[in-house]
Amino acid sequence: MSRFLRIALVLGGLLAIFAANSLARAAGVDDLYKSQTIVTGQGERNRQAGFKICLDAVLVRVSGDQRLLAKPEMTALRDKAGSFVTGFRYRDRMEGIPVHDEQGTHDRPHDLYCQYTPATIGPVLASLGSKPWLTERPRLAVFLSTEQGIRHFALDADDERGVLMRESFGNAAAPLAMQVTFPTAALLSQAGLDDKTLRDADMAKLDIAAKKAGADQALSGSIVWSDKELGWVADWRLAMAGKTYAWQVRGVSFDEAFRVAMRGAAQILSGNGQP
Repeated sequence: MSRFLRIALVLGGLLAIFAANSLARAAGVDDLYKSQTIVTGQGERNRQAGFKICLDAVLVRVSGDQRLLAKPEMTALRDKAGSFVTGFRYRDRMEGIPVHDEQGTHDRPHDLYCQYTPATIGPVLASLGSKPWLTERPRLAVFLSTEQGIRHFALDADDERGVLMRESFGNAAAPLAMQVTFPTAALLSQAGLDDKTLRDADMAKLDIAAKKAGADQALSGSIVWSDKELGWVADWRLAMAGKTYAWQVRGVSFDEAFRVAMRGAAQILSGNGQP
């Protein structure tokens, strides 16, 4: 093989790798600039309402900052939410189920998927005093103690009692383009962690255990059922740059408790401070 041909093959390989990495990064950015919601039918009125929800979702997804939604400027932005959408599509949630005689397609629930671009969302975030969070998002290992009356346990990766909670946590992470994992019972045992010791466990210790669970760092929490609050009281902790952040929500479902956990984690990790 000639020296020229070898050089050409090396350069070609490097270009192919560069192109593949560029495509991967582009696909990641495209995925970041997506959001979805559920609407009834495909009518204009419900579509515009869906656009407002999707705008809220994509701004938090891209920036990581949940505080944006409470800003007064959001009222005007929501009024023109459709103008920021690059493309949208529907999926009939009852696909395959025939339309009843008394029911039109306008009555059927649909997933509304919205696509945006950095060129559109960037200026919107800037107008709100924010910016995109484009660094790689860490995978979080969830260390959670649960208490409901006499029933209490530490959530692990395998226990059947935690199936719905693990699924709910995954659903809470997805809108923020984040991922969560859970420690095995064996890992918790080896680390000397149970539902009691988890509540006050040192975050540095939990971060070490998180890496053993295949994650980047730990998200620590406890949820306790309160009859008085008619819901769960959830406390969350996450460490970043030598500081441990703590936040709480009261009187909610565990689905909402986990959404609060993930929104708070995203806010901290994106550099937007205390939840």
